[in-house]
Amino acid sequence: MKASIITIGDEILIGQIVDTNSGFIAKSLDRIGVEIHEMISISDNKQHILSTFEKLQDKVDLVIITGGLGPTKDDITKKTFCDYFDDELIQNDQVLKHVTQIIEGFYKRKITQLNIDQALVPSKCTVLHNQVGTAPGMWMKKGNTVFISLPGVPFEMKYLVENEIIPKIVIEYQRPYIIHKTVLTYGIGESLLAETIENWENNLPDFIKLAYLPSPGRVRLRLSARGANKDFLEKSISENVTSLSKILGNSIVGFEDDETLEKVIGRLLIQQNKTISTAESCTGGKVAQILTSVAGASNYFKGSVVSYATETKISILGISEDLIEKYSVVSAEVAKQMAINVQKLLKTDYAIATTGNAGPSKGDSNAEVGTVFIALATPNEVIVEEFNFGQPRDKVIDRAAVKSLEMLRKEILKNVQ
Repeated sequence: MKASIITIGDEILIGQIVDTNSGFIAKSLDRIGVEIHEMISISDNKQHILSTFEKLQDKVDLVIITGGLGPTKDDITKKTFCDYFDDELIQNDQVLKHVTQIIEGFYKRKITQLNIDQALVPSKCTVLHNQVGTAPGMWMKKGNTVFISLPGVPFEMKYLVENEIIPKIVIEYQRPYIIHKTVLTYGIGESLLAETIENWENNLPDFIKLAYLPSPGRVRLRLSARGANKDFLEKSISENVTSLSKILGNSIVGFEDDETLEKVIGRLLIQQNKTISTAESCTGGKVAQILTSVAGASNYFKGSVVSYATETKISILGISEDLIEKYSVVSAEVAKQMAINVQKLLKTDYAIATTGNAGPSKGDSNAEVGTVFIALATPNEVIVEEFNFGQPRDKVIDRAAVKSLEMLRKEILKNVQ
């Protein structure tokens, strides 16, 4: 079963807003075994919409459209639906009652003609009732293709997908099973990773596909299996992940998209009743931002000193001017002292410090652009490593932040029984 997803709106095409709807819809359909054929963004133009419908007609089973269902003149999806299906708009009493309750009951103002017109729907459509907004969804079939129109407002779209569309598809269509398993690896680049697991990859069964999803400091490996027997697919995925784990060992941090490095670290710190702080220069608070993105981080993350300027390292962190003058602000010695001092200042078990030249210029040091020193203070010692992450600037910052967390995880794991 195949689906295409269309987002309608000039605001998307000019970059004024980012399309998040397509990703949510795609994930929701994938979970029930619907294959995504393509995602398209098109303009608020009647002929463009009609030609796109015609192109997809009988090529896919589902076409899901978001946008263009508001009350203003530039929202033309309903009228375009009528043209494509040779239909006319009629007032739906149930939708009108709902719209009236929202406008007059919740917003406490008199309903206008624009609001009333929200209850107009093509006469041949199945109305998808939108309990969290005023624009109803529409389900219409032509030939072998179902066209589904949804409002572009994300929370309204999500409600209709979860409560109207997915249940209806599950009931009305036979679908294969699609099983995904995502393995999170850190500290090994994509090309080296591919070489390391080449034989394992070559021996995967034909019904399991492998995808490499790289980002700075991290590569996700997604295994996807498709077939009619769910138990068989899950068993096969599990067996192949087990054999992969034996090859990669500690390079595997976790599984699935929600088992990120920062979540693993948070769980380990809580289990060991340990705390962490950071002193950041070149990363500008990136390490702290990643750590605090996890719910419950206050249980182990005590704070950060973003000592971006040299004088801040001196006045807040207490780094000696003589030390900076002797070794430069981008040095192993300064990184080490930053980690020790923030560990003492915030009274934590672990502390991370970063100092470097992210670029594009060298700043207060003659160290090469891309050079970063990362120090990790543990309860027993201080570890300092030097890296050169190259360019551009964003890459240096991202890779330095991820490498800091890799170092932290490695040290914490030494104390896991």
